[in-house]
Amino acid sequence: LVQGQFESLGSNVIIVFPGNRRRDGVSQQSVTLTARDSDAIGIDCPSVLASSPILGVSGQVIYGSSNFSPQEMHGVSGDYLTVRNWPLRRGEFFSERDVTSANKVCVIGYTLVAKLFQTTDPIGETIRIKNIPFRVIGVLEKKGANMVGQDQDNIVLMPITTVRKRLRGSEFDNVNAIMASARSTKLMSEAQNEIDQILAERHSIEPGQPRDYVVQNTTEIAAVFSMITGTLTMMLACIAGISLVVGGVGIM
Repeated sequence: LVQGQFESLGSNVIIVFPGNRRRDGVSQQSVTLTARDSDAIGIDCPSVLASSPILGVSGQVIYGSSNFSPQEMHGVSGDYLTVRNWPLRRGEFFSERDVTSANKVCVIGYTLVAKLFQTTDPIGETIRIKNIPFRVIGVLEKKGANMVGQDQDNIVLMPITTVRKRLRGSEFDNVNAIMASARSTKLMSEAQNEIDQILAERHSIEPGQPRDYVVQNTTEIAAVFSMITGTLTMMLACIAGISLVVGGVGIM
């Protein structure tokens, strides 16, 4: 059951978070991961099938006279659905051209269909996020709730560049997390090591020096989680789907 719930994150998923650094004796979270890091992982790590950066944002979604605040609103790359092994129920996912051009398109979870559109076909309709119009081009297949009861279908996905430029007004390439998928379960450890090596090289980290990122293998997290029956707060944060990123701030 525990392993199955972790698998709802996607296929053989590895998650990379910004790490901690110490300044004047105080531990601070570094903002060091970038979309370019995610691109490098996808290109230069042979054991990695796909990789996507995640950039969170929060706000209301408005359609006509209806409005709703989704639990998860993320800017991602075109490989996000491959990483999460999440098919579309209808429509299409945004293309690399949409990402490059920061187009105002989005894909929504089934909860938003029920809350905003009811019997109306959402494909081709326009919703507003922070007063910016987004065209709905796809609807995700239902995933249901995860093991802590969070609705994984309560989600909006947009090109990461669109979230950065149009919703967050930022010129920086920093992201809240990176999700990567290993090519097979047997290659999980190898993929994790390759990710660590490529990021250490990109971040100019010398051998033996502390990393400014944390690479989490969800298979290992699940094994530990299955043995824990006490306080679960931090572990629950690891399994609550992509709600690891809320309102643009990585929980971890």
